[in-house]
Amino acid sequence: MPGRVSLEVSPLPGRTGIRARGEISVLTCPSWERALSELARRHAGVSYVELSDVAFIDVAGVTALAVTAMNLPHGRVVVEHPPPQLSRVLEMFWPGLDRIEVAL
Repeated sequence: MPGRVSLEVSPLPGRTGIRARGEISVLTCPSWERALSELARRHAGVSYVELSDVAFIDVAGVTALAVTAMNLPHGRVVVEHPPPQLSRVLEMFWPGLDRIEVAL
């Protein structure tokens, strides 16, 4: 169906993390939040979130990521190749959040 918004999330091979493909928006946020919850359960110091195939992430999607990172007992989340709006939203709402490292 043309114009259908979708999100696919899969584990990253060889390291603790997830790879997302598609769009993270109000329509896909429930599956995004489930993937982040699973990531938090497996977290062991550093977790990776690979977003090079994500075309868009809305404020709710960035919020879910930030809250997940802030609730980790230790360590950080490295976000790789995010869409440009992710860094802008993080800087706007969570300046100085050291639990998330953005790797462009």
